[in-house]
Amino acid sequence: MKILVVDDEQDVKILFQQRFRKEIRKGELNFVFAFSGEEALKTLDEMQQEAVLILSDINMPGMSGLELLEEIKSGAAQPPPVVMMITAYGDEENFNTAKKLGADDFLTKPVDFKLLKDKLTQIT
Repeated sequence: MKILVVDDEQDVKILFQQRFRKEIRKGELNFVFAFSGEEALKTLDEMQQEAVLILSDINMPGMSGLELLEEIKSGAAQPPPVVMMITAYGDEENFNTAKKLGADDFLTKPVDFKLLKDKLTQIT
């Protein structure tokens, strides 16, 4: 499964590569990283909608994760990819906005990787 992780924090890449080392080595999961909403859209375009799942931070400079979500869900190929929003702020307003815009799931930081692995298993 190809997963696009969108977060303005560069260390997220190392964290995901460490936590999913076995799955990556076995070829079960393939992570692609973008460090802004704008970069994510460009990456998705280059991948020709290959991403099955997108994990996106909400609070990023420039295009926010919510704006990215809206763009993906309104203009994406059919069916649109599964989008999970990740935020340090698990507040109701962000949750409701994300759900309204079509988010498939919502996780809070720090990410519970065991929970995330369980959710990824359900999608594949």
